[in-house]
Formats: sequence, structure tokens, C-alpha cells
Amino acid sequence: MVRKVLLASPRGYCAGVERAVETVELALEHYGAPIYVRKQIVHNEHVVRDLEERGAVFVDSEEDAPRGATIVFSAHGVAPAVHESSAARDHNTIDATCPLVTKVHVQARRYAASGYTVVLVGHAGHEEVVGTMGEAPESIILVESVADVAALDLPPDTKLAYITQTTLSVDETGEIISALRARFPQIFAPKKEDICYATSNRQWAVKEMLDHIELLLVIGSRNSSNSNRLVEVARAGGVASYLIDDETDIDETWLDGVETVGVTSGASAPEKLVARVCDWFRVRGVREIEPYRMVDEDVTFKLPVELRRELALAESQS
Repeated sequence: MVRKVLLASPRGYCAGVERAVETVELALEHYGAPIYVRKQIVHNEHVVRDLEERGAVFVDSEEDAPRGATIVFSAHGVAPAVHESSAARDHNTIDATCPLVTKVHVQARRYAASGYTVVLVGHAGHEEVVGTMGEAPESIILVESVADVAALDLPPDTKLAYITQTTLSVDETGEIISALRARFPQIFAPKKEDICYATSNRQWAVKEMLDHIELLLVIGSRNSSNSNRLVEVARAGGVASYLIDDETDIDETWLDGVETVGVTSGASAPEKLVARVCDWFRVRGVREIEPYRMVDEDVTFKLPVELRRELALAESQS
């Protein structure tokens, strides 16, 4: 019987997600509905539904937004070809790409321009990876595993550099990078690792909790890379773990024989979902619901420049 719920810290929204969601909310306030959003602004079903109710229209491609429409690019980033396609349709574009993803895009361009073949460590098909590869498609090779590194067939004199998706498993990525360095000792590395602070911090917080829990619930949507990595971190540490969109996904059979449950949430999951999961446990008689340590993240990002400019102009005219 569950007696205690421990809440991981940090958890939930990162600065990039907060900025992206606020961008859509402010655009709706300023321009009025509809505001078009290319792909999911962040990978969370609840966030997307909330914004849809306020007048956001999510489209798979910028080509699905009418000519002249206001369109927001998601936190995961887009390839240069998307910007060109939107410009050709006279879109008013607001780029909500997370600044940490933008940093990886800039690295990709710089390495490619300097004649490097760029190895991108990431997951095929993820929007962030698609956008990054679009920066220099002829120069970037995607690797997803140590086996992919072993299979690389490159001329011995190839100038190599690597970059990574920002939402990967810290441990798994470390293994892939070690394999790259072992095979290609001259490979050029980013000055600072690309995995974002929030992804690293949330994985660290889960590892810290593992000795104190028998089950970890990770709140996040199925397509959230960083949420899936949190499940993997717990399982790798020998603790059962499940990804849930909200409290309705909890299977009570998971709790058989469990006294202490850990709860965390991915970087795109709003805190209200954590509160709902806590309430679910309270209804079932759990009285001890407390944070496992308290860690503050003080990272903030400015709103996209296009939106800041527009809001400042509106303020000066009012």
C-alpha cells in the first residue's frame, strides 16, 4: 500500500518551454485568433489542447497556414527551408525555437562552413533533429547508437565534428560520444555539451531519488523525448517506471506492494498535472506527499525578438 509520494526537483517546465507557450499566448492576445503554430509548440497534449481552445491552430506544415497568416515556429526549431517557405507565403513569422536548440543550429552551420563533416547524435524523425539536419543536409550524418558509430564509413582524412540533440539521455549520449572519440580521436567537440540544462537536471533528480522509491511515474506525453528519457533513467537504475499523460493513465496494479512512489514531469509538462496526480493519491488515502529535496532553476529566456518588437510598438502607441 502506498504510504508516501516523493516529488522530484527540478521537474516540469524548462525556460524554453515556458517561453514558447507564453509566445503563443501573447500572440493570441495581441493579434487575436487564429494564430497558426507549426507542429506542436511543445510535446504535450494538454498544453496543445489548452492553446487550441484559446484559438491556436496547429498545422503540420507552414504550407497549411493561409497566405499572410501569423505563424509561430515550435520550440524544437525548423530548417532554413521552412523560413523560406513561410516568407514566400507572406507569413508573419514568430520563431519560438528554444535558444539552446538555436545554439546547436549555429554550431552545425559553422562546422559545415568550415569544411567539417558533422555527426549529429539524436533520434531520427524527432522535430529537433529534422530542423538541425536542415541547416547543412549535405554535411550532417545522424547517429543514434554506439552501433551506428561502429558502422560509420568515412575516409581517414575526414574533418569531423559532433553535435547532439538537446533532449537525450546524458548517460547514453556519453557512451556514444566515447565511441566517437575512440574511433575518431581528432573529432572536434562543442565547447559546452549540447544536452540542455533542464534535461540533465531532471535526469539527475531522478537518479538521486531512486534509492528511496519503488516506482517512478513520469508525467509527459508519448512524443516527449526528455520525458521518455526519464523513464529510461529510472529503469536503468532498477526502478519500475511508467510514462503517464495525466492521472487517468495510472494503473492501480502498478502500485501492488509499493510503499513509496516518486513523481516527476518532463520539461514540457505543466505543474497542474503534477497537482492532479497528487490529488489522485490523496483520494486514495496517501497523506505524505512531499518534495524530495528542493532545487531552483533560475534560467529564463527573453521572448522571440519579433514578438518583443511588436509588443513594444503597441505599448508605445497606446
